[in-house]
Amino acid sequence: MATYPILYSFRRCPYAMRARLAMTVSQQICELREVVLRDKPQEMLDASPKGTVPVLVQVDGSILEESLEIMMWALKQHDPDGWLRSNPVQMANLQTLVAECDGHFKHHLDRYKYAQRYEDANAQEHRTEGSKFLETLNHQLSKTTYLCDQQRSWADMAIAPFVRQFANTDKPWFEAQPWPHLQTWLADFLESDIFLQIMGKYPQWKLGEIGPLFPNS
Repeated sequence: MATYPILYSFRRCPYAMRARLAMTVSQQICELREVVLRDKPQEMLDASPKGTVPVLVQVDGSILEESLEIMMWALKQHDPDGWLRSNPVQMANLQTLVAECDGHFKHHLDRYKYAQRYEDANAQEHRTEGSKFLETLNHQLSKTTYLCDQQRSWADMAIAPFVRQFANTDKPWFEAQPWPHLQTWLADFLESDIFLQIMGKYPQWKLGEIGPLFPNS
């Protein structure tokens, strides 16, 4: 039986970033298995046939295969920085915001960043549509330091990796937009100790190897 849960991850995947952020803040030690998406290990596919990261294989063999599911599991074990909110209205509002990120915004983000992969996708049109969500975030951040209140929440950490991906598609354009609150929020995330910690580089995991423990001290 495994001593620690096993986390299949890919460094640059925003969904996997979510999982690593939550595992790190909650101090849930796992064996990290870095995946190359064009060469997925059979062990990961056996655990989760969907073939996407993150996947968390728990010590008892149960599987968590959605990023938000892994975040909530980890934070319910230990939430020292108070990323969850006890107020049900706040939690519902954050869930709505994350659902918009994962739905409408992600749809346009993919077709903006990877327009060549989609037939008839117009990158500029998808950038315009995706920007509507960023304007919503900027408006909220004009009122509060983070997306809920004056402290980071799980939603900030769930959404920031996707905003990072959008911004990196054309950084000069993003930085020229009238979104000062969003830009400050994103910079705060990118410069945070926890983000730098989760973005360490690891070699591709191979069958028979024991992956490094994560998070490391």
